[in-house]
Order: sequence, then C-alpha cells, then structure tokens
Amino acid sequence: MRKLKKICVFCRANLGKNTVFVNAAHNLGEVLGKRKIDLVHGGGSLGLMGCVSIVVALQGRRVLGIIPSAFTVKNLVGKTCGKEIKVATMYERQLKNMELSDAFIALTGGFGLQKNSFR
Repeated sequence: MRKLKKICVFCRANLGKNTVFVNAAHNLGEVLGKRKIDLVHGGGSLGLMGCVSIVVALQGRRVLGIIPSAFTVKNLVGKTCGKEIKVATMYERQLKNMELSDAFIALTGGFGLQKNSFR
C-alpha cells in the first residue's frame, strides 16, 4: 500500500455556527500532523480551511495553499499559512490540487465544495 504524503482538504472558508465542525477540522489537522502528512488546500486562513492549515503547520508539517489570484487582491480569504501558489482560475486550482495531492478529504461546505469534491 502506498504511503500518503500530501492530502488535499476541501472545506469552507468560514467557521459556521456549529462548533462540531470546528472541532472536526482541528482534529483532522492533528491527525495529519501526527501521521506526518502535508496539507494541500484552497489557500487562505479563514474558517475551517484556516483551522486545519494552522494546526497542521503547528505540528511541523508543510502547508500549501493554491489560490486564484482574484482572491488575493483584497485579501478576501486571509493570508495563507505556509507556501502559496497563485493560479489564474478556479479550474486551474482544481487541476493543481489533483496534481499535487495523494488523496482528498471533504469536510462540511457549500456548493463550491460539492463541485470540487465530485470533479
């Protein structure tokens, strides 16, 4: 069986009102760190994405945010924790996520998450 080195996590860029999801994001970050798995995500530091990425980084693992340039103009999603790759489009972001990840995990989110998850 192949060892997973990088996992892409899809989740929303807000925390929502239910702390269960925040706890799940935090726990996922801890598990990834303990298993020495690096994180690939949609970039930024807000919401559940930010929670997972900060916890992974605090565990000493690498974090890579892949973010469309349009999202960085007015700092719409916060500063990415770790390295950041800017891409032109959402489609290019999805392709990069697939190219650079060994597996995918989807936490709670909206329609954008569903679109990314089923691609």
